[in-house]
Amino acid sequence: MRTSEVAAQARVNPQTLRYYERRGLLPEPERSASGYRAYGPQAVRLVRFVKRAQDLGFTLDDVESLLHLADGGPVSCDGTRELATAKIADLDARIADLQAMRSGLARLVQTCEQPRDRRECPILVEISSDGEGQ
Repeated sequence: MRTSEVAAQARVNPQTLRYYERRGLLPEPERSASGYRAYGPQAVRLVRFVKRAQDLGFTLDDVESLLHLADGGPVSCDGTRELATAKIADLDARIADLQAMRSGLARLVQTCEQPRDRRECPILVEISSDGEGQ
C-alpha cells in the first residue's frame, strides 16, 4: 500500500506518516522496485492507534510506551493503567487551572458593569488614573 493510500485510510497527511517513521512509531516500510514506500496492512491500524491515543491526550512519548505495552500481552494492563492514571491526574490539574482562569475572567467581566473607578481590573484602573501620584 502506498503512502497516500495509508494516509487517506488513516485520515492523516503523508508527512504525518514520515514523522511517525522518524519517531520510531511506525516501522520504515519496504520500498517497491520503483522506489515507492510499500506499507503493509497493519500500517493503517497502527496510525489509527496513534491518533486515537493522541485524542485521549497521550503524547507521542506516551504512545510509544503504549505501543510497547500493546505488544506485551495481559501483563501490560498494569503499565497501561499507570499511564492512564497519570494522564487523568494531568488532565485534572489542567482542568483545575482552566477553571481558575475562568473564574478570574468571570470576576473581571462582572466588574465591567461597575463605574470605572470601582472596577477590579488593575490595567483599567491604571489607564483610567490621571497619572498623579507618580
